[in-house]
Amino acid sequence: MTPIADIAVVGGSGFYEFLEDAEEVKVDTPFGAPSDPVAVGEVGGKRVAFLPRHGRDHRFPPHKIPYRANMWALRSLGVRRIVAPTAVGSLTPSYGPGTLVVPDQLVDRTRNRVQTFFDEGACHVPFADPYCPALRAHEIATARETGWVPAGSGTLVVIEGPRFSTRAESLWFAAQGWTLVGMTGHPEAVLARELAMCYAPLALVTDTDAGVEEGEGVTQAEVFEVFAANTKRLRDLVAKVVASLPPDRDDDDLCAHALDGISFKLPGG
Repeated sequence: MTPIADIAVVGGSGFYEFLEDAEEVKVDTPFGAPSDPVAVGEVGGKRVAFLPRHGRDHRFPPHKIPYRANMWALRSLGVRRIVAPTAVGSLTPSYGPGTLVVPDQLVDRTRNRVQTFFDEGACHVPFADPYCPALRAHEIATARETGWVPAGSGTLVVIEGPRFSTRAESLWFAAQGWTLVGMTGHPEAVLARELAMCYAPLALVTDTDAGVEEGEGVTQAEVFEVFAANTKRLRDLVAKVVASLPPDRDDDDLCAHALDGISFKLPGG
């Protein structure tokens, strides 16, 4: 099959549209339908797929997103690199609302999510560095070129949701040295790795978590308000990241070789 798109953008809360003059592609997967039909269009001369992880009407809460179907659908269209803008809370006062962070680590605190395609056999993909180093570096460099100076590291702890954290949970997360909290970064990242796709988030801080500052705690309205105020800037940055990506991955790309030496069988394979 000729690849339909090599690059994908997976949009988070408030990031429901990206491409103009896009063609919608419906994809069947062994795991059901993805969150939405995949939109395919062009950015900077590159064929790009776009998928809002919550659905364009935000009908999927974080614990109900069809993560496996989403990643499988993108991979089946030819996607090998994924840029993932996402809304996150901050666990440190130094990352206030509006801060852009390109995290380098992830902690999984989810409970009930299927986080693998490998339901049979011993198939253990390397995940010490959960995000593609090359794609992260490209995102950071591109953001700096646009004048949006990102935090180039950080640990994202992913909670089950859909509720926000208690103050005690926030204080505990921060005490571990973790800097960001979100609800959708896992299992998305590891599923991408299991399909040998490069994956890197662009995390926009929308709030300080409940244990960081005194007050009423995080509200959904606050998250959506801050994200909406930065949506155009973030969309423009994502477009620049995509347009300036090199045509192909490097031969020594970590993610491309994630399955080397592993004996496995994927559904339908």
